[in-house]
Amino acid sequence: MENTVDKISYKYVSYLWDEEVASSLGNDEVALLIYRSNLLGADLRLTNYAGGNTSCKVMETDPLTGQDVEVMWVKGSGGDLGTLKKSGLAALYVDKLHSLKKRYRGLENEDEMVGLFNHCIYDLDSKAPSIDTPLHAFLPFKHIDHLHPDAIIAIAAAKNGEQITKELFGGKLAWVPWQKPGFDLGLILERTVQENPGITGLILGSHGLFTWGDTAYESYINTLETIERASEYLNENYGKNRPVFGGAKIQSLPKEQRLEKANTLIPLLRGLCSSQNRMIGHFTDDERVLEYINSNDLDKLAPLGTSCPDHFLRTKIRPLVLNLTPDADLSDTQQLKEQLVQQFEDYRADYNAYYERCKHTNSPAVRDTNPVIILYPGVGMFSFAKDKQTARVSSEFYINAINVMRGAEAISEYQGLPEQEAFNIEYWLLEEAKLQRMPKEKPLSRKIALVTGGSGGIGKAIAEKLAQEGACVVITDMNEKALNEVNDEFKKAFGKDTAVTATLNVTDGNAIVNAFKTANLSFGGVDIIVNCAGLSISKSIADTTEADYDILQDVLVKGQFLVSKEGLGILRKQQTGGDIVNIVSKNALVSGPNNVAYGTAKAAQLHMSRLMAAELGPEKIRVNVVNPDAVIRGSKIWESGWAAGRAKAYGISIEELPAYYAKRTVLNEEILAEDIANAVFLCVGGLLHKSTGNVINVDGGVPAAFVR
Repeated sequence: MENTVDKISYKYVSYLWDEEVASSLGNDEVALLIYRSNLLGADLRLTNYAGGNTSCKVMETDPLTGQDVEVMWVKGSGGDLGTLKKSGLAALYVDKLHSLKKRYRGLENEDEMVGLFNHCIYDLDSKAPSIDTPLHAFLPFKHIDHLHPDAIIAIAAAKNGEQITKELFGGKLAWVPWQKPGFDLGLILERTVQENPGITGLILGSHGLFTWGDTAYESYINTLETIERASEYLNENYGKNRPVFGGAKIQSLPKEQRLEKANTLIPLLRGLCSSQNRMIGHFTDDERVLEYINSNDLDKLAPLGTSCPDHFLRTKIRPLVLNLTPDADLSDTQQLKEQLVQQFEDYRADYNAYYERCKHTNSPAVRDTNPVIILYPGVGMFSFAKDKQTARVSSEFYINAINVMRGAEAISEYQGLPEQEAFNIEYWLLEEAKLQRMPKEKPLSRKIALVTGGSGGIGKAIAEKLAQEGACVVITDMNEKALNEVNDEFKKAFGKDTAVTATLNVTDGNAIVNAFKTANLSFGGVDIIVNCAGLSISKSIADTTEADYDILQDVLVKGQFLVSKEGLGILRKQQTGGDIVNIVSKNALVSGPNNVAYGTAKAAQLHMSRLMAAELGPEKIRVNVVNPDAVIRGSKIWESGWAAGRAKAYGISIEELPAYYAKRTVLNEEILAEDIANAVFLCVGGLLHKSTGNVINVDGGVPAAFVR
């Protein structure tokens, strides 16, 4: 295998092949397939997240006969090339796949072929075969790449794409008109290759690219060179005959103003998008987005919808373009909402009409009619989906669609997929079956939580529990160093789409505003607010200073008030209810020595919670309290001298405190930070959705603290 890294220089794609790594894999063609796939998936200019598929055909020993048989290893259903492992491949007998041609009964019965793929499986640990399996099986090449590069789809979605393909690639790439993926398309690809000997690839109209080679490396290079040539051609033509997207119609707001507009608007949009199912949001003001949404061609192109099936399956067939000017005054929430409501109603009506025009007798019921992609000219793009990753990926897919429209318009005229064809993909019974097989969502999926005091101890345990149960979490704390460590820890544990951090001193109004801005711009709003930030001072009344008293009131009482008040504004914009959970203390109910300032502040927190519960109940906003006691292990409050103060008050040593606290409870149990986190989850996890104003003591059972 020749290492050509010194000979190859690409401008529009990335050459990532490392001969040393490839050589270490020896002649293991499946390992080389995975390596090649990971390289292709690492460059989003080549394919979308979870899009495309790759394959190789190798000789294996049949476990039943002991004879050598040809087996195709191909990316299975639902996998992603960038993270593909062997467990994500399907392995099938090639001869059995070919034998299915005898069973094929035509387009009307095409879907039944998918079930027959399972009878061709060689490796019983295989991933489920995808609908694209025959597209690879019927092509007579050892290594095959099927990708959705923006540059190729721009040609595939151009009005005269077939002619451009022929001229640009000199007949080395054949053109296959649009057809829904499946068994019949596999037969068409096979026939096209037979009728065009010597071609190096295929462009599928409105869809994507097939390339191949005798080795993994040859296939990789063929793929790169084909996409590079298409990209070069597009870039030669941008602005050549007319300005990109017809030129700018409006100008973008400055960056900070764009973010302020998005911050103000996104909770309202999230609430409207959640009319059927609660959604998580994403915002981007990527320069490619701004060029498109600010252009003269936006009104022409946006209604045409996307072309590649991978695009509109993630984004819906077309976006909602907001009828708002960049400098619109968004301060009147009620007036703004009335305006948005009408636009959403119009969008839903249009989507329902599309469904009614295109549905078949056996089509699945109409799905959520709300938009996935929302464009605000001059500001940016919002996307909404069931979780952050899906919302982010939907945004990325629409940027792919923008790239396609940009390229197609530069060389010809962009064409979206015909509406009926788009519907046939979106409401394909096989796609519906895939949706029905999705794992059950976690209890806090689709919800966003903001936790104060989250860098350690109880706060961190709460954030971890909420993330484990499916929530997106905004972790706040005034300790920036500890917060950075937590940020790294959560990314390793949960990936990049679950948690973000914000530095927050709960006595600083501006910092509170910025923390919720982080929640808005990261996830779309907030559903759960956990007031956990705190400190403790244990002194006799004689030793308690005015400064001691004031800081406890400021952090515990006023902090809880300010954070809840700011969060309430977002909850009200969304109008989807919500939860506020205040971490108070057993000391709010029990009088003890050397505790006057702390106990007074905790009692104020508790009663404030009751007052809030009474006031906010009609808006379906629940307010509940969790009262911990003696959480020693890992708790930050013991670092401040509190432990020494309590030990002195009880006439024992610091080392004796855990046992002392456990023995004074009826359960004789040590209380851990995880116990408090579980109580918070109980409040917000759905089982107590008709409960508010409650106090849950997590103290092992201190009779003096029993609520009465």
